[in-house]
Amino acid sequence: MKTKYIDLIDQTFYFPQEEFTLQNNELHFHGVDLMALIAQYGAPLKFTYLPKISENINRAKSWFETAIKANNYAGNYNYCYCTKSSHFKHVLNEALKNDIHIETSSAFDIDIVENLKAQGKITNDTYVISNGFKRDRYVKNIARLINNGHHNCIPIIDNYEELNLLGDEIEKDFQVGIRIASEEEPKFEFYTSRLGIGYKNIVPFYNDQIKGNPKVKLKMLHFFINTGIRDTAYYWNELLKCLKVYINLKKICPSLDSLNIGGGFPIKNSLAFDYDYQYMINEIVNQIQKACEEARVDVPNIFTEFGSFTVGESGGAVYEVLYQKQQNDREKWNMINSSFITTMPDTWAINKRFIMLAINRWDREYERVLLGGLTCDSDDYYNSEQHMNAIYLPKYKKEEPLYIGFFNTGAYQETIGGFGGLQHCLIPQPKHILIDRDDQGNITTEVFAPQQTSEQLLSILGYQNMVSESSDEQTNEKVLLQSSNPLI
Repeated sequence: MKTKYIDLIDQTFYFPQEEFTLQNNELHFHGVDLMALIAQYGAPLKFTYLPKISENINRAKSWFETAIKANNYAGNYNYCYCTKSSHFKHVLNEALKNDIHIETSSAFDIDIVENLKAQGKITNDTYVISNGFKRDRYVKNIARLINNGHHNCIPIIDNYEELNLLGDEIEKDFQVGIRIASEEEPKFEFYTSRLGIGYKNIVPFYNDQIKGNPKVKLKMLHFFINTGIRDTAYYWNELLKCLKVYINLKKICPSLDSLNIGGGFPIKNSLAFDYDYQYMINEIVNQIQKACEEARVDVPNIFTEFGSFTVGESGGAVYEVLYQKQQNDREKWNMINSSFITTMPDTWAINKRFIMLAINRWDREYERVLLGGLTCDSDDYYNSEQHMNAIYLPKYKKEEPLYIGFFNTGAYQETIGGFGGLQHCLIPQPKHILIDRDDQGNITTEVFAPQQTSEQLLSILGYQNMVSESSDEQTNEKVLLQSSNPLI
C-alpha cells in the first residue's frame, strides 16, 4: 500500500520536475540542497534564486523571437520589467544583465532609475515606461529625468490633466503613451478600469491635446487587463478592441509606432500548472499582424511589462513545523514557526496559491493537515482554499523536525508585507538569503537581511529612547554588581 509522502506526490503529479528534484528523500530546488541551506542559516528563512530571473527573461524573449519569425512580423519586441513586483537592488541587477527596459509606477521609482544610471546599469537608450496616476512629485521626477537627457523615458498618460502637468515641467520635446481604460470581466464589481482613458475618448483626446502640440509626440498605446494574458474570449475581445484604437490612431498619427500589451503572464502555482506560453505569444502576434494588414497600417513594435513572471518564480520561503494541535476528530493544525500574514500576505489577502511541498521526510507516511501561523489572528492560516487541494504532509513527529517550503513567492510579498517595517503581532521578518551561481556554475549564498530584532521593531514603534535607557540601566546595574563583588 502506497502511504508515503513521495508516493502521494508521484501519483498526483508528474515528478520530478525541472526545478524540483529529490535526493535522499529531501527536496532540492534548481539543484539547491534546501536542507543544507536550513542547516547553514536556520528556519524560518526566505530566499531568492537569482538565476531564475534571467532564465525567465530569456525564455520570453525567445518565445517572441520565434513568433515574430513565424509570422514575418515587421516590428520588434522590447521586454520591460515591472519594478513594483520587487524593487530590490539584487533583482534589478540580475534583470538588467539581459538587455531589458524598465516600467515605473511611482515617483520614487524614478530615483531608482537615476541610481541605476549612475552605476552604468542603464543608459539614455533604455526605455523607462512611466505608468500610474501622476501627481506633483512623480511629474517632477519624470521631467527631471527627461530634462537630463533620458530621451527614451515615455510617460503613459493616465488622465486628461497629466499631459499639461508634464508639459509645464519638461523643457524639451518628449514622447508619451496613452493607456486604454479596458473593460473588466463581467464578474468584476465595476465595468471599466480606473486606470487610463476610455476606448471612445482616446482619438478625441489625441486630436484635442497632442496633435497640434509641437512639443509632444504620441509613440505608444498601452493596453492591460487585470486578469492577465489568458486564452479566454474576454482577453481576445479586449485585444481586438485595443487594436481598433491603435489602427484609428495610426491613420492620423504617424509617430505612433508601439503597442504595449502590459504584463500578466501567469507563473507556476501548482505542480499541475499548464500554460502554453508560445501558443499565446504566437496568437497575439498573429492577431496584431492580421488586424494591421487588413487596415493597411504598419504593425507596431511590441512592448511587455512582465513583473511577476520575471521575479515570482525566483522566490521561496522555508518554515519548520513547531507543533501539531489536534483541535477535533478531523482537524490537525501544523503550527509553523512564523506567520503567513507577515511573510506571504497574498495568501490571506487574495487567497493566492503557491506551490507548497515538504522539504524532508518524503519517505514517511503522510496525513491531512491545516497550516497555522504564530499570530493570534484567525486569518493566519493556509489551507485547501488557497492550496486548491487538501494539504498533505509527512506525519508530524516531535522528535523528527519537519520543514516545509513555499515556492514562487518572489513577487510582491516583501513590499506588501512591508519589508524592514512592522510585522503583524510583531512576529519578526525572517532571514533573507540570496542564492546565485558563479562562473563555474557552483552555488553561492549570502545573507541579504538578517532576521528582524526586537530593537528594530521597538525603534519603529517609538520606543528607541526606552530601549537605549534600558540598555544603559542594564550596563549600570552590571557595573554596580561588579563593583560590589568581593572577588573582583
